[in-house]
Amino acid sequence: MPDEKNTVLSKRRRPKQARSTQLVEDILTAAAHVLREQGAHRFTTARVAERAGVSIGSVYQYFPNKNALLFRLQSDEWVQTSTVLRSILQDPTQPPLDRLRTAIRTFVRSEKAETDLRKALSQAAPLYGDTAEARQLLADGHAMVGSFVEEMLANAPPEKHRLAVGILAIFFEKIAESICDRADTEGVNLYSEAMADMICGYFSKLHSEIS
Repeated sequence: MPDEKNTVLSKRRRPKQARSTQLVEDILTAAAHVLREQGAHRFTTARVAERAGVSIGSVYQYFPNKNALLFRLQSDEWVQTSTVLRSILQDPTQPPLDRLRTAIRTFVRSEKAETDLRKALSQAAPLYGDTAEARQLLADGHAMVGSFVEEMLANAPPEKHRLAVGILAIFFEKIAESICDRADTEGVNLYSEAMADMICGYFSKLHSEIS
């Protein structure tokens, strides 16, 4: 049996046929259910296989260990969220401040909608967080934010640019999570509007200073 503590995440067979693709989707769906219900500490490939109705060998065909399976759940969530944010922040038909406001509101509300899974994945983060794959995903997210700030504050000195990127990174990585953990759905909507006002006000001030 593969070592569950092994941190290899990328060495897995990739599905090439529709049947294999469906099998992977079934495994991932089962993994998400197990993680929500059992938490990171009781998450095992055996429980995932049982929930998916497949052999544990079928799981290991595509995921070498539970860390790889957990990381796939996390990376899919990150990629989905990043895709949505990128489509908003890079929309040339909207002014930058409007894009930023929409991105903040959308992100907070999406985090609230997936609170249970997000919390469970946060518990599991030590199992895969210190890997090249995880660091690359975070770097891609920072690059996306950096590109937006570069467009919005094109003439800003480097120190102000770094500060602006850092503020957005802290919001997306920490503050939004805290809001979702403390407030109900109605409260989250109020908080997201207030945070959008605060951050957009700060960016508007920076833009005025360098214009």
